[in-house]
Amino acid sequence: MNNKEVVRVLVTIADLLEIKGENMFRVRSYRNAAATIDGLLVSLELIAETDEDRLEDIPGVGKAIHGKIIEILASGSCALLDDLTSELPAGLLDMLGVSGLGAKKVKLFYQSLGIDTVDDLEEAALEGRLRDLPKMGEKSEQKIVKAIERYRRTQKSSKRFRLDSATAIAAEVTEYLSGVEGVETVEVAGSLRRWRESVGDIDILVTGQDGTAVMDAIAAYSEVVEVIGKGDTKTSVLLAVGNTRLQIDVRFVEGASKGAALNYFTGSKEHGVALRGRAKRMGRKLSEYGVFDEETGSQLAGGDEVEVYKALGLPYIEPELRENRGEIEAAEKGELPCLITEADIRGNLHMHTTASDGANTIEEMARAAIVTGYEYIAITDHSKASGIAGGLDEKELLKHINDINVVARKLKDEGEELIILKGTEVDILANGVLDYSDELLSMLDCVVGAVHSGFDMEGERMTARIIAAIESDMLNILAHSTGRLIGAREPYDMDMNAVMDVAAEFGVAMELNSYPQRLDLKDIHCRMAKDKGLLISIATDSHSTGTFSNMTYGVHTARRGWLEKQNILNTRALGELLKILKKDR
Repeated sequence: MNNKEVVRVLVTIADLLEIKGENMFRVRSYRNAAATIDGLLVSLELIAETDEDRLEDIPGVGKAIHGKIIEILASGSCALLDDLTSELPAGLLDMLGVSGLGAKKVKLFYQSLGIDTVDDLEEAALEGRLRDLPKMGEKSEQKIVKAIERYRRTQKSSKRFRLDSATAIAAEVTEYLSGVEGVETVEVAGSLRRWRESVGDIDILVTGQDGTAVMDAIAAYSEVVEVIGKGDTKTSVLLAVGNTRLQIDVRFVEGASKGAALNYFTGSKEHGVALRGRAKRMGRKLSEYGVFDEETGSQLAGGDEVEVYKALGLPYIEPELRENRGEIEAAEKGELPCLITEADIRGNLHMHTTASDGANTIEEMARAAIVTGYEYIAITDHSKASGIAGGLDEKELLKHINDINVVARKLKDEGEELIILKGTEVDILANGVLDYSDELLSMLDCVVGAVHSGFDMEGERMTARIIAAIESDMLNILAHSTGRLIGAREPYDMDMNAVMDVAAEFGVAMELNSYPQRLDLKDIHCRMAKDKGLLISIATDSHSTGTFSNMTYGVHTARRGWLEKQNILNTRALGELLKILKKDR
C-alpha cells in the first residue's frame, strides 16, 4: 500500500469524524497527519518494515494514529474507519466527492434535513430547501446543482488514474519484474510514458531470457486481485487502487524488436498511424516487431527506438510529443524543440510555510531547497482573503518578511548560497482587485496572483476579473490559472486566449503548477503560451518539504507543451530573474 492510499483513509476518517460531530482537535489531528504523510519522500511500508515505532517520529503521528497506520498498511482500512462507515450512511462519502462540499456542509445537510445521498441533495437544491440553512442562499443552491452535474461527469471518467498514482504503481511493478530471474530490461510504455495527466491503464514491456517466468511472476504479484488473461507473451492483471481497479498489461518481447515494440505500445494511436503511413509511402512496413522492407521482407530496424525513427527518415521524437500535433512535420524540417529538462530548473517560485497553510517552517523549506539543488526560492504564503488557508493580514505579512530575512541571514552566515525571495500568493478578489495594497506588494520580490473563490463565476466576469488583476501591473506570475483539479473540479469558465494576450502585454508569467492534481496550465495551454512569447514558471506550490519532487510532473507537462529552457522563468540565473521580476517596482 502506497502513502497516497494511507492519506486517503486518514482524510476520510477526518471527514466522517467531523460529520459525526467529534471534537475538532481530533479531526484536525487526522488531517495534519495526512498532510504530513502526503509530503513524505519515503514509503510508510518501508519505515514500518524497519521499525514500526519510527512512525511516531513523523510530525503529527502520535500513538493513536500510529496504530491506525499500522492497521491501514496491513489491511487497507482500520477498525475506526469501518466503525464510522457502518454508523453513517454510505452516501455521505459520495457527497464529499462533490466539488465545494466539505465535511462541514455535508454535516449541515445531513443533520438539518436528513440528506444522505447526492440524489437527495440535488432534489433538495432544485426544490429550494437548502437556501434557508445557515450561510446558504439561492445562489448557493444553484452552485450545488452545477457541482453535482460536474460530479456526475467526473464519475463517468473515474476509471482514469492520476499521473502520480500511476507513476508510483508502475515504479513498484517495474522494480518487482526487474528482480525476476533472466529479465534484462523492463520499460513502461503507453500514455504513462507520454506523461499524460491521467491514464486508463499501464503498459509494461519486458525483455529477457524466459517469457514464461515473467508471465508467471506478474500473475503471482502480491497486489494483483484478478488475472484477466494470461498467455505466453502477454498477461493482463487488475490491481486494487482504493475502491477501483487498475489494469496492467505486461508484454514479453524479443530484444530484436524491443525498440519497435516500445514505439508501438507507447503511442499515441494517432502518432502511430502517421508513422505507419509514412513507412508505407517509403516502401516500408512498420509494426511492433520492427521496420521492414516491403519488397524483400528484411528487417531494417527494431531493437533500438532511435534506429526505428532513423529508418523512417526522422530524428528521434521524444515520447511527450507523440500526439500527432505537428511533431512529425517538425521532425522532417529539423525543427523539433529542445525540450526542457528537470536539470534546467534553478529555483522554485511558489511554496507555503507554517505562516499560512504549510506543514514546514521557512527554514525547513529553505534547507530542503538546498538539498534539492535550487539556487533560489520564493516563499509565497497566502493573503488574508484565504482565511481557510491561514492567510496573512498586512501586519502579519510585514512580520513574515522580517522572518524570511532572519532565515536568509542565518543561512548566509553558515555559508549557504540559497537566495530566499520574499513573496506572496495574493488572492485575486471577485472584482479583480488584489488582496494587498500596491504599497505592500511593492515591498516583495515575487508576487504570485491566484483565484481561490467564486469558481462558478460566469465566463466574461471571470475573464475580466483576471485581466483586471494583471492590468494592476503588480503581478509577476498568474498561478494555476484555470483552477481545475483533475478528476474532481473542472476549470472555471474563462477566455484563456484573452488572458494570455494581456499577460504578454504586462510581462506576467503563467504558472505551470506541478501538483499532480492540478497540472495547470495543461499541455495545450503551455504551447499556446509559448506561441505568444509568454514565460512559464514551473512551480511545485509546495505545502511541505516532501512535495518538491512534484517538479517532475510539471517538467514533463511542459515537455508535452513543447516548452524549451528559454521559455521557462525559473531556468534563469538569479540576476536575470530579478530583472524580470522587478518590472517597474
